[in-house]
Amino acid sequence: MKILVLIKKTPDTETKIELSADQSSVDHSATKFIINPYDEYAIEEALQIKEAQGSGEVIIASFSDSSCKDLIVKGLAMGGDRGVLVNNEGLESTDALGVAKVLKGLVSQENPDLILCGKQGIDDDNMQVGTMLAELLDLPHVNVANKVTIEGSSVTVEREVEGGQTEILKFEGPGIIGANKSLNSPRYTSLPGIMKAKKKPFEIKTVDDLGVDRSSLESKVTISSFTYPQEKPPGKVFQDKPIPEMVEEVVGLLRNEAKVL
Repeated sequence: MKILVLIKKTPDTETKIELSADQSSVDHSATKFIINPYDEYAIEEALQIKEAQGSGEVIIASFSDSSCKDLIVKGLAMGGDRGVLVNNEGLESTDALGVAKVLKGLVSQENPDLILCGKQGIDDDNMQVGTMLAELLDLPHVNVANKVTIEGSSVTVEREVEGGQTEILKFEGPGIIGANKSLNSPRYTSLPGIMKAKKKPFEIKTVDDLGVDRSSLESKVTISSFTYPQEKPPGKVFQDKPIPEMVEEVVGLLRNEAKVL
């Protein structure tokens, strides 16, 4: 089975986000980037499927800038077989639909049996690209996947729905699956894996190589400015009083200020 895993470069969850002086953009000069955490679950699931079947190919791919190569190589160090970077030079501001159009070109070239990605990116939280890609390719799509079972060309996916309920869907491959964090536990990269990754096939392509019309990738979304979220008010400390008095004061604040009682 040939499995294509689509990953995204996102800021580390512990990175402090800084805005430009005019607040028109995010200043990433000091940002540490990582593989989008949900995409790591997608990589792990692809590797487990390949191992269970005893053969196959796992391709780690991204539409990003040249710095994303290190993250793709990390996916190869986990066990991926081949890396593909579609360079986004000049297209950095394209929106989710533009990204999906580029990835459609990549999927059409690779013709995989299954496509895996994270359920969403932790940066913009749009949760759009996987669904849009499936629509453009006219393929089945299941997001927020908690379990994947494959029998031949038949794929069964258990997904999380509102209310903590589970929905079971079945489709004939190929299709696109968005990984949830409960799908598996991503493996760590080993030193031998890192050394092997450096020798694995790696391609850098452009949108032109994929036959994608650049004029169709113009963003339809315009961001005028960014603002920081409001700072949380300081907490209250209750001490140096008898416990009954502190309890009474806390209950009064919850009732009169927070209005949760």
